[in-house]
Amino acid sequence: MPKRYFKKYIPQPDKLKNNKILALLGNKIYDQDLWHLNRKSVAKAFLNGLFWAALPMPLQMLAAALFAIPLKANIPLSIALVWISNPITMPFLFYCNYLIGTLIVGSNHASDFQLSIEWIWSKLEHIWLPLYVGSLITGIISGIVGYLTILILWRHKVNKRWNARKLRTKKKH
Repeated sequence: MPKRYFKKYIPQPDKLKNNKILALLGNKIYDQDLWHLNRKSVAKAFLNGLFWAALPMPLQMLAAALFAIPLKANIPLSIALVWISNPITMPFLFYCNYLIGTLIVGSNHASDFQLSIEWIWSKLEHIWLPLYVGSLITGIISGIVGYLTILILWRHKVNKRWNARKLRTKKKH
């Protein structure tokens, strides 16, 4: 099960309390939901991590970690999900976000798009608004879809286990 797999890599609470950097964030950082894998904290981590992954900004992992605290989302998973936008996927992801933004904001620069740093820098004045509007829309939608998907899949897995347990107990009697 994925929960058991991920549990191996999540830090233990006693080790977290000895970390001086985490101490700067106060006692809220030691909340169990931020580090343990349960249905709500994992679903919220998907909401948080997928939202920040869609935004073209530096320090996405830090933003995901900081927003995980008030959301009570699993911090390690929130940070890991940000890596959906990595150097390999970024051009495709941000271009799609830009196209979505041009549908909302309107722009005539999508037709002459070139995948080059020079083109992006020369058009930055014109493309930043559609890019960020599209990124916000994509982030919100993908975060909500991820949140709902986790809740549904988790519920399905629990129901499946309960049904299997009921069958086992019926067979014993």
